[in-house]
This record gives sequence, C-alpha cells and structure tokens, in this order.
Amino acid sequence: MINRPTVNITAPERAGRVILGLVTAAAAMVLLGAASTTPLVLLEVLLLLAGVDLVVTGALGHCPLYSKLGHVPQSLRRS
Repeated sequence: MINRPTVNITAPERAGRVILGLVTAAAAMVLLGAASTTPLVLLEVLLLLAGVDLVVTGALGHCPLYSKLGHVPQSLRRS
C-alpha cells in the first residue's frame, strides 16, 4: 500500500499551479527549440523542470517545501 502525502495546498492554489506550470513548461519548450548556447539550454531546461514541478505539486495537492516549513493553509487546518 502506498502512503499518499497529505494535501497541503488549497484548491485555488492547486489550479493556479497547474495552469502556471503548463504555461511555463510550454514556454520552455518553445524557447528550448531556439536555444543556441549551452548556458541558454541549461536555463531553459531548469525553466521546464520548474514548470513540471508546479504541475506535479498542483495535481497531487502536496508541496514538499510546505511540509518542511510546517506550512498549512488556514482553510486546511483541522481544529
């Protein structure tokens, strides 16, 4: 049985992460096609990875950084 991490991202933030991540990843792919030097390629790969990270964390509803910092949005706190 797989332990699924707890949801620590609100629904509006999840939607925003997925949308922003898709836009970021798409922009990185377009820019990657036009990259001419190694530093530009590396920066655009990093941009692509950042977009993928946003999509994954938004889709799962769990942000590992929030967990490390102990952040839980007010609307998700249990009394």
